[in-house]
Amino acid sequence: MTDLGPVSWPPAPIRTERLVLREPEARDRAAVIELLASPEVGTYLGGPRPRDKLEREMPGAPSGRPGLFIVDLDGAMIGQITLTRATGHIRQAAGEAELGYLFLPEAWGCGYAAEACAAALDWFAGALPGEPVVLATQTANVRSMRLAAKLGFIEVERFEDYGAEQWFGRLMSPAGMG
Repeated sequence: MTDLGPVSWPPAPIRTERLVLREPEARDRAAVIELLASPEVGTYLGGPRPRDKLEREMPGAPSGRPGLFIVDLDGAMIGQITLTRATGHIRQAAGEAELGYLFLPEAWGCGYAAEACAAALDWFAGALPGEPVVLATQTANVRSMRLAAKLGFIEVERFEDYGAEQWFGRLMSPAGMG
């Protein structure tokens, strides 16, 4: 993944009704490791990452990069959202802004992902007006498919990759999602 291009980073924290989207901080380390090592989170991402390896690779604060938002609920990280320029891991997305999201299982089913993604998409629409955003997820990931539809992504195609059927969608005009 590469950066988004001509955007000012980091933006001021983005506040929604219940959440704050912000840069990673040292206090997020344990939650980021938990997120990436979670078997539930890793189900559609090739499995969880080994906790001991994550502990070694992240000795301090999680690294920040343009397009990475920590999703904070009442001072604690519950997930992360990425808006990054795709580099070709999925042929259809090459060069386009791609939305990604991961949330801790205890945050699932509360509407946090929709709220946070809508806020990130609104920020993106203001930073890069008129630029489309793409999203890919496994069709077996029913929650992710529902979220994509709720956010307004339209299916472009389905394809086989990573040993599973993938869904690829595009959001032509993210403005006004919040």
